[in-house]
Amino acid sequence: MRTIVIEDRFAAWRAASLAALAEDLRPESIQWRLAETGAPQQQASLDYTPDSRSPAAASPRMAEVQVSKELAALLKDAASFRDPERWAFLYKVLWRWHHGDRSVASAADIDGSRLYRMAKSVRRAQHDMIAYVRFRKQRDTQAVPEYVAWYEPDHDVLEWAAEHFAQRMGRSSWLITTPRGAAFWDGGALHLDARGALPGDHRYDSEDEAEALWIAYYRSTFNPARLNEEALEQHMPVRFWKGLPEAHLIPGMISEARSGARRLAQASGVGSLDGKVIAVEAETAQPVREPPSSLDACRRCDLWRHATQAVSGVGPARARIMLLGEQPGDQEDLSGQPFVGPAGQLLSVAIERAGLSREQVYLTNAVKHFKWEPRGKRRLHKTPAQREVEACYYWLERELNAVRPAVIVALGATALTALLREKVSLRDYVSAPFEIHGGWAVATWHPSFALRQQDESARDTVLGDITRALVRARALANPTPSPG
Repeated sequence: MRTIVIEDRFAAWRAASLAALAEDLRPESIQWRLAETGAPQQQASLDYTPDSRSPAAASPRMAEVQVSKELAALLKDAASFRDPERWAFLYKVLWRWHHGDRSVASAADIDGSRLYRMAKSVRRAQHDMIAYVRFRKQRDTQAVPEYVAWYEPDHDVLEWAAEHFAQRMGRSSWLITTPRGAAFWDGGALHLDARGALPGDHRYDSEDEAEALWIAYYRSTFNPARLNEEALEQHMPVRFWKGLPEAHLIPGMISEARSGARRLAQASGVGSLDGKVIAVEAETAQPVREPPSSLDACRRCDLWRHATQAVSGVGPARARIMLLGEQPGDQEDLSGQPFVGPAGQLLSVAIERAGLSREQVYLTNAVKHFKWEPRGKRRLHKTPAQREVEACYYWLERELNAVRPAVIVALGATALTALLREKVSLRDYVSAPFEIHGGWAVATWHPSFALRQQDESARDTVLGDITRALVRARALANPTPSPG
């Protein structure tokens, strides 16, 4: 067993890892330990320069490792994930890649999946820190730093965020303290201190005049009619509220909205003007629109703006079985055909195992346009909102009336919600078929749920559930006549 001592920094781990790879040390033969925290760093950077104080820096040999840009970014982001075993895990990933195992960079691999989850969590923490750090100006105009802030990040993203603020705050000096370190910008150089945060809590001895303007602005833009408490807490988690000057307004504004302010929206401000306030329901205020003449011309929601094309259903005009999914994916959006991507390929396996063929069933989705969000050069699936599902029911209803299937197989919660026209739990319906639209419906998992499982056994279990649901649908669609 080899013990490698490094500073708790990515550059130090990288240098030590290259030295270990040069000796072909297997991951299980290394015990990683952290050195004592040294003096404050001067002019910190986010490059890959090895730390000269790392024991590996003196190694006569360093392995040459060429990794993809995507893997390099994942390793660097995951290095900020708070986990005492992270350095050992990252070396295992690098060792597998170095020995030709490229599957470690795939989210389908057990280590790759863990690496992606770590990097995603760190990137979210980076976004949150940029969004929720609030600087307050000190009372003394000659004080250094001019601005101070306290923040509690979920992961070790202080260095990354400090460089972000250093590039955007000009020559104004500032200090950010956290439970695990502090960052100080003197107007020209960045200083990081990982020896511990400065004492005290998120309290200040003076009010900031700019903060008062911000609070007034925040209050004036609040529209109680558009309040969505679930979305509010999702995009502005409660754990960050104690660091936000506007947060003390939120409970009161939510209470006002609950007690009737939703009906009049921002009318309390407008009400001071001459005239009479008339409460109008949102649906009544909408202009009358002609129904779209074709799916390609549909503008019932905004998903068409970012989709390549609408993806309609395919299959026999009088199919006995309809398979209803959630929405097109990336490959479906480009090809214009439903279920042709990875989830569709897995669905084909289940269809074949159930004794059916794709030519026998009608394949469609509850939502006809691909909803996605950018992640680098990739387009990642994003679950449709209820209003988008409702808007697209216009097209699903037309398909149901035209095909009139004997059995509808709802693949996933979104498909089941669209079919029942209300928000329901998929687990409440997977146990048994139920009657709907004069026929039968069977609920099961979406094939993409199997793809998200972390191991082969779990994926096979989900695929087996889908197959059994299709077997049940086949039996309902073609019942055996009773003898006599």
